[in-house]
Amino acid sequence: MQNSAKSMYALSLEQSAQAIKVIGNKTTVLLQGDMGNGKSAIGYMLDAELPNHTYFYCDCTTKDLGDLMIPKFKELDGSDCVRFATNEELGLHVKNNPIILNLDELGKANPSVKNAVLRVIYERKMGSYTMHPDSIVFATTNKGSEGVGDLLPPHARNRMTVVQLRKSTNTEWLAWGLNNDIDPSILSWVKDTPQLFHSFEDVKEPDDNPYIFHPNQQRSAFVTPRSLETASNWVKQRDKLDSNTLTMALMGTIGDRGALDLMAYIKLMDQMPSRDDIKNNPKTAKIPSSVSATVMVVFRSVASMTKDFIDPFMEYLVRLDAEAQAMFANGVRHPKYQHQSIVMTNAKFTDWAMKNQHLYQADKK
Repeated sequence: MQNSAKSMYALSLEQSAQAIKVIGNKTTVLLQGDMGNGKSAIGYMLDAELPNHTYFYCDCTTKDLGDLMIPKFKELDGSDCVRFATNEELGLHVKNNPIILNLDELGKANPSVKNAVLRVIYERKMGSYTMHPDSIVFATTNKGSEGVGDLLPPHARNRMTVVQLRKSTNTEWLAWGLNNDIDPSILSWVKDTPQLFHSFEDVKEPDDNPYIFHPNQQRSAFVTPRSLETASNWVKQRDKLDSNTLTMALMGTIGDRGALDLMAYIKLMDQMPSRDDIKNNPKTAKIPSSVSATVMVVFRSVASMTKDFIDPFMEYLVRLDAEAQAMFANGVRHPKYQHQSIVMTNAKFTDWAMKNQHLYQADKK
């Protein structure tokens, strides 16, 4: 009952970032969630939203006590004493400006490191160093149920607010991928395969979802938002690699089943018109024969939109089916879409939008 209640109220990345932004200078939030789901990325989100803060990242798994602080001799009131110099990664040397400190993978840290940072977590102090009052501290850890060593003692948890971070949905990740140069073949695969973003806690047996991590089955590689980004880097180099090499690389990145499925999507690229073909010949450029290839065309075009491409693309778009047009409409209307101003101020888009308002929600499933 307790776990189901936590799952019900688990937060998204955006909700977690907002919670930390609001309370992080008073209370340390411990983000607990699935591995590879973007917990560490929240630091960069906060850094972008808080320009007066300086972001510091500390990978707790790579530290021992001597890495956090070392003794130095100092004379006080005529007597020698020992003070401590702290690691630059903690940001405690910054005196006049607020910082954002991410204690990443705290659950996997050496016990001595966990104890050493407790004062930072609760009092914003270490040794003789005190943080700026507006400084924000948060920590991340994986779920203890994953069985990968993420354990924090009760006295440490009691000094923080533990927030359950839910896995991103495929729809949320697609919105991010469109703005972060993810290959269209991966975007199309993700759209068609929502189970890529399920948690192992959602399935009874490991084989019920062959794509993701499961603590009861040793998969050397599996799908996470992080591994999908790595897979995209491989796929974008496919012209320089033979099929066997690319398949092996993807198997080592997103797992066997994921790699074989993704390779099938990559082969659909042959059905797609090039961007230049759409730009130069919008009324005659090839229309894909499969739905998946059509999805790739739309995602690729939305992600790479420019002022000189929007006019011909709008001419090409009206030749596609209603579902593809709806997908385009909802993609460009997303509040975080980076090329939104280019599209929304275009006369051909405005004219199309007035005639096709019914399509704006047609792709919401």
